Amino acid sequence: MSKEGYVYIITNLNDTVLYTGVTSNLKKRIYEHKEKLADGFSKRYNLDKLVYYEIFDSIEMAIEREKQIKAGSRNGKIKLIENMNDNWSDLYDSI
Repeated sequence: MSKEGYVYIITNLNDTVLYTGVTSNLKKRIYEHKEKLADGFSKRYNLDKLVYYEIFDSIEMAIEREKQIKAGSRNGKIKLIENMNDNWSDLYDSI
């Protein structure tokens, strides 16, 4: 049985750096970003604001979508975010 999957984009307070990730547990993963529990890109650039996400029936589908988004331009990511969340609000409390 496949697990549900999520693709997400997080940013910093000033919306200047974007990070695209994939997970099977969105609430837990964003919490980890917010609490700086894992060393890496998001911790180094203080990325903890969830501005975009998609839900998939399987983690495999989410991984494929993550690859598509990462292969795209920054402008493409901005368009995705603004179509879902035009104010760039933190969506964490709504998940």
